[in-house]
Amino acid sequence: MTDARRDRSDRLDQPVEPGRVRLPRFDPEAFGQWSENIARYMGTAKFIVYMTIVIGAWFAWNTLAPRDLRFDPYTFTFLTLILSLQASYAAPLILLAQNRQTDRDRLAMEEDRRRAAMQKADTEFLAREIASLRIALGEVATRDFLRSELSRMADELDEAAHRRQKRERKEWEEEHS
Repeated sequence: MTDARRDRSDRLDQPVEPGRVRLPRFDPEAFGQWSENIARYMGTAKFIVYMTIVIGAWFAWNTLAPRDLRFDPYTFTFLTLILSLQASYAAPLILLAQNRQTDRDRLAMEEDRRRAAMQKADTEFLAREIASLRIALGEVATRDFLRSELSRMADELDEAAHRRQKRERKEWEEEHS
């Protein structure tokens, strides 16, 4: 006992502090994982089959066995108690597992939102960059533009050569006529 508590316990004008009950400490994460494993197992067909076998054996033993070997002779009162006890523990464990799953889903949703916001910002940045490149490329001659200009110039040169040939032929005919 500490000195301060001993001093107070000797004094009659001070109430005595009740002794505190200390509960054992446990790791909430380990307990949560344990409850998830139980809830996951209870949600399987394997559990239902095993439970059906146990209850069937219970019924068979307590109806077909000799009366002095039956351990639950009164309309299966002990079986009802056992099943109620199982349900009273299973429900909170399942709720704990669901709460943990909800927390994980919430964290995953927040992470998805964060990533979606980052992707949206990246997409908007890239869209602005592409728009600025298009504006800059609008002032630069492209391959198609150069081809069309060269084709147009070749056509003009062909026409000029054709006119020159006509003129030279006309001049030649005038000289020879």
